[in-house]
Amino acid sequence: MPTPTLSRRIRFCTLALSFLAAVGISSCTTEKAPPRSTRVDRSNLMPEVPGILRGTIASRAAVVGYQPIVVRGYGLVVGLNGTGSSDIPPSLRAHMLAEMGRHGIGSERTGTAHINPTAMLNSPDTAVVVVEAVIPPGAIGRRYLPRKWGEAKQVIPGTKFDVRVYADPRTGTTSLEGGRLYTCELRPGLPQTGSRQASPLAEAGGPIFANPFTDPGTDSTAVNRTVGRILNGGEVLEDMPVKLRLFDPSHSGSSHLQNTINAKFPEEPLQGGPTAHGESDESIEITVPPSYRDNTEEFVQLLRHTTIRLSDPEGSAGLVRRSVLENPADAETASWRWRALGPRALPVIRDFYDHVEELPRLAALQAGAKLNDALVVPHLIDMARNASAQSRIPAVNLLGEMRVDPRIGGALRELLDDEDVGVRLAVYEALVKRGDPSIQRIAVGEKFIVDVLESDHPMIYIAQLGQPRIVIFSRDLSLNLPITVQIWSNRLMLKGDAGQEQVDVFYRQSPEDIRGVVLTADRNLAEFVRFLGHRTTIEQPAPGLGLSYGQTVGALYQIWSQNYIAADFKAEQDRILAAIVAQEARATVTERPEFSEPESESPDSARPGQPGSSPPSQPRDGYSPR
Repeated sequence: MPTPTLSRRIRFCTLALSFLAAVGISSCTTEKAPPRSTRVDRSNLMPEVPGILRGTIASRAAVVGYQPIVVRGYGLVVGLNGTGSSDIPPSLRAHMLAEMGRHGIGSERTGTAHINPTAMLNSPDTAVVVVEAVIPPGAIGRRYLPRKWGEAKQVIPGTKFDVRVYADPRTGTTSLEGGRLYTCELRPGLPQTGSRQASPLAEAGGPIFANPFTDPGTDSTAVNRTVGRILNGGEVLEDMPVKLRLFDPSHSGSSHLQNTINAKFPEEPLQGGPTAHGESDESIEITVPPSYRDNTEEFVQLLRHTTIRLSDPEGSAGLVRRSVLENPADAETASWRWRALGPRALPVIRDFYDHVEELPRLAALQAGAKLNDALVVPHLIDMARNASAQSRIPAVNLLGEMRVDPRIGGALRELLDDEDVGVRLAVYEALVKRGDPSIQRIAVGEKFIVDVLESDHPMIYIAQLGQPRIVIFSRDLSLNLPITVQIWSNRLMLKGDAGQEQVDVFYRQSPEDIRGVVLTADRNLAEFVRFLGHRTTIEQPAPGLGLSYGQTVGALYQIWSQNYIAADFKAEQDRILAAIVAQEARATVTERPEFSEPESESPDSARPGQPGSSPPSQPRDGYSPR
């Protein structure tokens, strides 16, 4: 039995332990941290918005998905004159046969039962090619109009773009000149074979324009005819979605932005839905309206610079005005903001039409011209004549887009004699936009057109993008006499003596053609170009050689290089390959899941040029010869 002293000690220890336990439990309970919120605090992620952009959509959200998309595919070129090849890798041959069957080639339902796909691939008049292009950002896809009973299906084409074509280097193709690409599908990423492929985003097809110039980056005089392009040969099938990503997500903010955009850009006929469609509290899908089909960049800029609360557009225009006066470097942004505000901003904009500094003046003139202010015309004419080189061409371009005004045509025609070749070319494009009657237009079948206009500076200009065109500056430009020209291994020869109005032309269509034809052609350059491209028919019996656009340009270049045409020779730079390389250099991550590349099914996909690896090595093609 414990002693009294021991009992007291036990009771003391028990009380002490109870006290410590209570304190410990209480301390733990008090110091326990509350559960953290799983929601990300975006206050530190908000970008710093320049003062001139405050209150705009760009201050609340970023545009995502607005970038070019590189697309590729395999295609079949037909109509070659023995320069194609049947030497095709087995996996690629199987893929091409499957694609031809899928498109109905060799089928009665398509009226091609007489065509044997295997025999076509084995023909030296066909070639398997790699087709590649860059789809413009925000492009609009093909649409079909609702049709009534018995009516044919009506189609609204999607956005058009230029296409680059080159012979697959694993084949023996020697030239694509004169060929035509069968319609083929283009998909994002590398060209693929097999059934597991991404959905096609575009189609391509049409006559091939082979590069007629030598590569200025080499010492070779040979022309690489295994590379070509199809001008306006691509068409987008599906809309390229653009989205707004809110910096500070909320359903009310998303709804407010959506309403603002749809009020500014109401749904147009055949658009297929509102311009802005809210997906969540932080994402809004944007559909580019059909009226901006050919200029998605303008739409996106106007969208970004749209004022959210537009209760006082005059006041907003004044705030922009003060920003430009404080910092002239904001002029370009100011121009977009004024344009987005609309005609009610014009009183403020007009104050800058004669501003002493050129940058703000050009920004105001751009806004005024886009808002169809007639008061802008004399100021634009003055800038086109007297401003710096950096501002003259934009002023000319704006004049080309203005409404009918007799002052514009006269001013532009005067500038055709300008010393600056860039200004003269810009003036030509502006006159074409305005349908100016001073341009004599000659259509050479459906191949290309010849535009002739008067200038004190004789020049030949070759378009390599968009519509095939040969432009002749000077109506009196003619072949120099006497003339003796032999090109293409003597397949084309010209001869003419001094004082003659015509030249003798000998032409063999192919090296195997021993006889050839002997014709006479007018030495006036416009008529001579028509002669080169014209194909003689019963309906149009005039003599001609029937050359393609590329052959015609190549012949002109060879004649000019031998000093038989007294003019400058300028060719529009081919920017397709440069755009593809630049975009792929930027695309370091997959931008959208639907564009991820499928796995290759080919067992030999690791070989260079095979599906699943890098595209077949791309031949270089030249740019402007001078």
